[in-house]
Amino acid sequence: MAHPLRLPTTTPRPAAPPALEAVSPFDKIDGLDRDDFREAAYEVFFTACRASPGFGGRSQITYYNSLEEGGDGGGSPRWGGVGMAVSSRVKRALGLKMLRRTTSRRSSSWGSNPSSPSAGSPRASVVKRRPMTSAEIMRQQMWVTEQSDNRLRKTLMRTLVGQMGRRAETIILPLELLRHLKPSEFADADEYHQWQKRQLRVLEVGLLLFPSIPLDPSDPSAAKLRSIIESVKNKPLDTSKNSETMRSLCNSVVSLAWRSMATPEAGNNDTSHWADGYPLNAEIYKSLLQSIFDIRDETLVLDEVDEMLELMKKTWSTLGISKPVHNLLLAWVFFEQYVRTGQAEADLFAASLTMLSTEVANDAKKARREAGYTRMLAEVLAAMNKWCGMRLVDYHGNFDEGTVRLMESILPLVFSATKILEEDVPTYNITTPHLNKGGEIDYDSTGNKVDYFIRSSSRNAFAKIMEEQNASNVETHRVSEMMIKLARETEQVASKEKAIFSPVTKKWHPIAAGVSAVTLHTCYGTLLRQYLNSSAAAQMSETILVLQRAGKLEKVLVQMVVEDSVECADGGKAIVREMLPYEIDAIILRLLKHWLQEKLKIGKDKLHTAKETETWNPKSKSEPYSHSAEEIIKFCKETIENFFEIPINVSESVVYDLTGGLENLLGEYIAFISSCGSKQSYLPTLPPLTRCSKGSKFVKLWKKAACNVGTDQQEASQSNTAAEEGNSNPRSSTSRGTQRLYIRLNTLHYLTKQLHSLEKTLSLSPKVTPSKSRRRRHSYFEHTRSAIQAALQHVAEVAAYRLVFLDSSSVLYGSLYNSDVGAARIRPALRVMKQNLTLLCAIVTEHVQGEAVRHVMAACFEAYLMVLLAGGSSRIFYRADHAMIEEDFEGLRGLFGEGLVGEDEVAAGAEAVGGVVALMEQTTEQLVEDLSVLAGAAGQKMAIPPTTGKWSRSDPNTILRVLCHRNDRAANSFLKRTFHLAKRNGSL
Repeated sequence: MAHPLRLPTTTPRPAAPPALEAVSPFDKIDGLDRDDFREAAYEVFFTACRASPGFGGRSQITYYNSLEEGGDGGGSPRWGGVGMAVSSRVKRALGLKMLRRTTSRRSSSWGSNPSSPSAGSPRASVVKRRPMTSAEIMRQQMWVTEQSDNRLRKTLMRTLVGQMGRRAETIILPLELLRHLKPSEFADADEYHQWQKRQLRVLEVGLLLFPSIPLDPSDPSAAKLRSIIESVKNKPLDTSKNSETMRSLCNSVVSLAWRSMATPEAGNNDTSHWADGYPLNAEIYKSLLQSIFDIRDETLVLDEVDEMLELMKKTWSTLGISKPVHNLLLAWVFFEQYVRTGQAEADLFAASLTMLSTEVANDAKKARREAGYTRMLAEVLAAMNKWCGMRLVDYHGNFDEGTVRLMESILPLVFSATKILEEDVPTYNITTPHLNKGGEIDYDSTGNKVDYFIRSSSRNAFAKIMEEQNASNVETHRVSEMMIKLARETEQVASKEKAIFSPVTKKWHPIAAGVSAVTLHTCYGTLLRQYLNSSAAAQMSETILVLQRAGKLEKVLVQMVVEDSVECADGGKAIVREMLPYEIDAIILRLLKHWLQEKLKIGKDKLHTAKETETWNPKSKSEPYSHSAEEIIKFCKETIENFFEIPINVSESVVYDLTGGLENLLGEYIAFISSCGSKQSYLPTLPPLTRCSKGSKFVKLWKKAACNVGTDQQEASQSNTAAEEGNSNPRSSTSRGTQRLYIRLNTLHYLTKQLHSLEKTLSLSPKVTPSKSRRRRHSYFEHTRSAIQAALQHVAEVAAYRLVFLDSSSVLYGSLYNSDVGAARIRPALRVMKQNLTLLCAIVTEHVQGEAVRHVMAACFEAYLMVLLAGGSSRIFYRADHAMIEEDFEGLRGLFGEGLVGEDEVAAGAEAVGGVVALMEQTTEQLVEDLSVLAGAAGQKMAIPPTTGKWSRSDPNTILRVLCHRNDRAANSFLKRTFHLAKRNGSL
């Protein structure tokens, strides 16, 4: 799946440097192309120079073959006498190189066609050369054929019969050509027709479309001329002597061409206005100026440029050209030629800059300027600015280390042109350029131009590396890789800016490198934010690598800004404020926390599953803990491992965030383990306090038994012996529910053991950076350990009370000493409990057996106390029973003294029971006295002491309960008199 990343700028990236047509400042003239202008220019030029030397006049420009001077046959035109070297004032002034003689070729082979490029081939050993006339040089430079030249000569000869002194500006040359040239002088009728249409198009442009004198829309001559031109589109114009069309054409053209401005300043109208309208005159004169470039190497200017330009002045009156216009167009021609020739010759650009900063700048300052010149000045300079701006807004792509010197020339040209426009063209507003939606330079009124160029080029350089990476269509799984490459290449762009371009732009901008760095920082930052908000940033490790590389890039760019702004008045504070920090550390921390939250959500789901599915059966014999515990610990381990797989060092505080989340999860799981009820749910309800009656059934039974003591004792002895033999291998009474509680204990121990492994992983990781401000805890899982310990005690307690009061109730609380102490001793219960303890030790892991057995011991002691003190109406005791009870109690103590629990712990746990057993040995009178003292009621009415649940020999309620279970007259009388206790059920 492709993942779109967009260029973080709305500035359109410019196309390649525009071609000649795209950079032309003049309005486009439809129907006339470059060749048409060139031929028209030659016709005007030849007509204006017809009387000059070399054009048929009395003298001509002489040429001496270089071969005659020992040359290599290359030849060079010579303007002047024998042996005089050609020296150009214009070339010296403009810094143009003089041509070597070996590269010049201004000679003509006798008998050859001088218009052919091969005419100048160095074949001196075969062909003898002669000097070329000025006309031949211009014809060759302007690629005019001999046939066209001959037709022009014939036309002028016919036109000027008897008028040899007629000035060129009075001749409407296209009209004369149409009048005098016939179809027979062309190769075929189609050539003649096309030639006619060109001449008429020139007249149309000069007289109708772009006239120098405004045209009245209702002028009948204009309408007639349009009609004739329209008719010639389909068939040739009839130019015979009797042609009415030709007569109408002549009348219309003459009428339009000889119009004059109706102003006093216009003076006498002695000039025809057929070619002096803008932009036709500019295009024709520009074609003339282009003839100064060598046709075999168009990057070179002929050494004869001075004389050629002097001859071109003769066309000024016809074309309406002035010295300022000439200077402006010459500057443009140098500039245009530089562009047309692939920007290969920097001297041409330098010549244009020289013309602009000297001649054109001076002309623009003159108070009296033609309105047409001002318009031309604005358009030419704007076109130069546009082309230069297109180069400069992407100078990273257009220049390199070898061509950066040209950039040094382009910037002054922009400033020179801008200065002229701002100061000398009031209606033209030009400040900072920017690219419009069409990719062209516009201008607004904010900022510094160089600042704009730096920012635009930096953005375009960034856009280019994005295009090279195909950022808009990169697959999602490769976006992170692409972002890392982009950061690396952006750093290279910044280095290139600093090393190559900033030394140039710093001449006009104090913090050039800093501006570029800020722009690149913004571009990558915009892309980085897109990346972080996209699905491509889902892989945490890859995202961290991207952020780390972005952080490195940011450091490089910030350092560039700092170094470049040292000399700034504000120390670079303004530019630094533009750099919105990436906040890599904060983003990484936020991502880590988000990652942790997502992980903990997964953990919550696992915990929910555990609560729904856990049965508390052991995973296996060798793994006697729950399956859910293994899943939870596995999740914790994987989370920690994945955390440290993230390629970044983390502070200890972040680690505490991780362990805090895991502790919460483990805490919930531990609470789930502990959710097994409480011991209170297994404790029997305390029966109401009652008193034993002297005439109770139990007393009568006892008396009857005493009478038959011999017989009954023998039978009882035999019965007990048989019962003991029958129960020699009692079974454990531990239920499945209690066994599941044992699995919970094992699970808690498993968690404790695994916590050690997690602690070790965290403590030994080299990626954890110790916190300087935060005091390190003793353990990453302190709270979890505490929770496990509390859960262990709770589950062990619940398991013990369930075992004693539920599973073993039938042999302990439910039957011990029931009806008669001697008949229901503790031995059977001890044998069952021993089996229960054996099973407990077989199920519960060794490390928690002690905790479990201690709670079983506590539960047994409490059950024994309840038998003695809260056994209900079925239990009565005599003082004489004390010996048997004490013996049974010692047996109970001995059950836990077989190495399962330490002797000190057994003694501490049995202390309360021993105290109660000792009370049963005391006389009733002593018990009553002790109760009165402890209740604080000596000599006063005594209230029933409250039941505290903490029975001991010093507890009034405990003594009261001993009295309630004692079957003698004194106790019965005391309880009846003092507390009004009821008799037990079953009393007679």
